[in-house]
Amino acid sequence: MIQAVPDTTSTHLRDPWLSSLGIAALFALIGFVRLGIPTGPYFDEIHYLPAARAILNDGIYLNREHPMLGKQLLALGIWLFGDYAAGWRMMPLAAGTIALFAATRAMWHASHDRYAALAYGLLLATGFHLIVHARIAMLDVFMAAFLSLAAWQLAAAIREPERGRLRLALTGIALGLAMAAKWNAVPLAMVPGLAFLAARLSAGRKHLLTSTRGMPVPGVSLLEAFVWLGIVPLVVYALTFMPGYGLLNSPLADKGLIALHSEMIQLQGSVRDFHPYQSTWDQWLLNTRGIWYLYEYADGAQRGVILIGNPLTMLAGLPALVWCAITGVMRRDWAKIGAVVGFAAGLGLWLIAPKPVQFYYHYFVPSFFLLAALALGLSDLARSRLRWYSYGVLIGSVLMFALFYPILTAAELDGPMSFATWTWLEGWK
Repeated sequence: MIQAVPDTTSTHLRDPWLSSLGIAALFALIGFVRLGIPTGPYFDEIHYLPAARAILNDGIYLNREHPMLGKQLLALGIWLFGDYAAGWRMMPLAAGTIALFAATRAMWHASHDRYAALAYGLLLATGFHLIVHARIAMLDVFMAAFLSLAAWQLAAAIREPERGRLRLALTGIALGLAMAAKWNAVPLAMVPGLAFLAARLSAGRKHLLTSTRGMPVPGVSLLEAFVWLGIVPLVVYALTFMPGYGLLNSPLADKGLIALHSEMIQLQGSVRDFHPYQSTWDQWLLNTRGIWYLYEYADGAQRGVILIGNPLTMLAGLPALVWCAITGVMRRDWAKIGAVVGFAAGLGLWLIAPKPVQFYYHYFVPSFFLLAALALGLSDLARSRLRWYSYGVLIGSVLMFALFYPILTAAELDGPMSFATWTWLEGWK
């Protein structure tokens, strides 16, 4: 059992916003290195870039199986920075940086634990998932950014109820934008409203719908919370489809938004052929199956980009989840409970989703909560006689990131067999 050492400094109560901003800025600088390499589209960029260009040029409605917002943001990047590789990837890098900063702010407001907030920022920045998706023109990083913003605003609403109404409204907007980036956000978008309902039910309020007393946000009734967390996200989500009405052969113009969604659901389940990189949720947990987004001779050298999780923290996070589940319930620590619930909601989708072919990038959002649990567990260690284990995990995460950095960022490699340096497991080849 970890025995806590009394904290007599109260330094954990100082808001680390400036340090969190510094971690995010450093992440952006590291991510900017070789952002324009490869100079041609790679992996799923081949699907999303034509759809983004079509939005810019009033072209054909492409990539119908996904919502429009992520492709609109890619189009914005092309419009602002130019139709070349770095221009395609500038908005994903910005989104990844925002996701990192917003996630650390969510941790701070949820826990008021300075060590946990900064450890979380370091773990996310060096966790492999975020750097890879911040450097490629895909949709996932936009979803992660808006979910992180929603978590920040929700945690702040609970921590500072005097501004709870505004924070809940911002939460609802961010949830709608997250769903509009990619549907993977839907299960998590339901959690804030359900949590609000559960809190009011547990309090046994006589006027359940209209009472403004009690947790999670005093001053806001359940009925009002339903507007901010239920209605607003759906309205925002629907509004993001407006540009689609002007595209050629638009199913929106022909059939309307509801009929388009029937087609989207059908397209989502239509991919059934075996794929060499497909994987299952248990492989995600154990980090045993990766995806090579790139491995070829490109721009004058052999280059590669692999999506795996940080070999240290992806595994260390699993016992941390158990620790947070147990101590969170025992101590009524809502930050720990939130990390566990978020992980379960994010991963649980893929246990029941009618999508027969799944990939490791579906673990991107659950990994945010896994690393949140690890940060909270490391904070407990740091206040115990085992504090050096906590520091060791953080140092180890940075060292692993440095070791794998060349194949996370398309660096120049020695030759075609260079992958063997990093493919420690058969499933990473």
